[in-house]
Amino acid sequence: MKILIPNTIALPLTADVETVVYDIDADVPDEHRDAEVLVVWHNSSSWLQHAARVLPRLQLVQALASGADAVLNAGFAADVRICSGRSLHDGPVAEHALALILSAVRRLDRLRDAQREHRWDDEFIDEQSAVETRALHTLSGARVTIWGFGSIASTLAPSLTALGAEVQGIARTAGERSGFDVHADADATDVLADTDVLVSILPATDETADLFDAEVFAALKPGAVFVNVGRGATVDEGALIAALESGQLRAAAIDVAKSEPLPASDPLWDAPNLLITPHIAGNRPVGAARLVDDNVTRLLAGDGLVNQVRP
Repeated sequence: MKILIPNTIALPLTADVETVVYDIDADVPDEHRDAEVLVVWHNSSSWLQHAARVLPRLQLVQALASGADAVLNAGFAADVRICSGRSLHDGPVAEHALALILSAVRRLDRLRDAQREHRWDDEFIDEQSAVETRALHTLSGARVTIWGFGSIASTLAPSLTALGAEVQGIARTAGERSGFDVHADADATDVLADTDVLVSILPATDETADLFDAEVFAALKPGAVFVNVGRGATVDEGALIAALESGQLRAAAIDVAKSEPLPASDPLWDAPNLLITPHIAGNRPVGAARLVDDNVTRLLAGDGLVNQVRP
C-alpha cells in the first residue's frame, strides 16, 4: 500500500507500507498517482480538487485538521473513505481559546494599543476597578457558554472552571458531557440571555452557516464577549461588526474568518474591540502519526476507521 504524506508535517509511520512525501504546492507526480491513502495538512482547496481527479486508486483521505469540510467538498469519489483529525487538536485549540478568552475579557487588545502609544491607560484602570464594571474584567463568576461541545470543549472547560467561571454548553442534543450541562440548540436563546462569554467551536456545515448572526448577538447579555475558534463560515461577519460597533458585544476575538488569508481591505481589521489571530489555534496536530498508523492498519485489516466522516 502506498501512502502520500504532505511535506508540511513529519509523520514517522511504523506501518509496513510505502510512504511518499509530496509537495502540497505541486501536482502529484505521475509515478505516485497509484496511491491508496492520501494524508492532507494545509492543502489548498484547489489542490484537493485536482487530487480528487488524478488519484483513481484512493481508498482513504486522512485529514489532519479537526474538521474535514475542505476534503468533503473536494469531489473525491463516493467510495473513498474520509477521516478527520478530530482529537489531534484538543489541547492546542483549547489552549488558544483560553488565551483569546482571557485577552478579550481582560482587554489586552486595548492595553497593547496603549503600549504602542507609550500611554499609561489610567482610564482603563478606573473602568476595571469600578464597582459597576469590574465583574466584566474577570472570569471569576462569569458564565461561559461553549457552542459546539465536543472533545475540544471538554478539554477547555475545566481550565475555565478552575478560574472561577460557570461553564455550560450548547449542542444538537441536551445532556451532560464531561461533567458539564449541555443545552440543546433549540434552547439557545434562553441560554444566551445569561451568557457573559460565548465561545464557538462549531464546524462548518450547511446547518451552521452564518449561525452567529444579528439575532444571536442580540440574544446575548449586553456587553458579552464572543470568541470563535471553530470556523469562519459560522459567523455573519457584518453582524459581528455591527454588534461590536453598537456595544452589544464588549469585545470579541476570532481565530478564523470566511476569507483566509483575510484581505487587507476586509472591514474586520478595523472593527472596534476585535482581536484577530491567523487561524493558528490548531496549527500543530498532536499524535498525528499514531492516528495515521492506526487507520492504515485498520484499513489493511478491513476494520472500521477512527474519525471516519464519510461514507
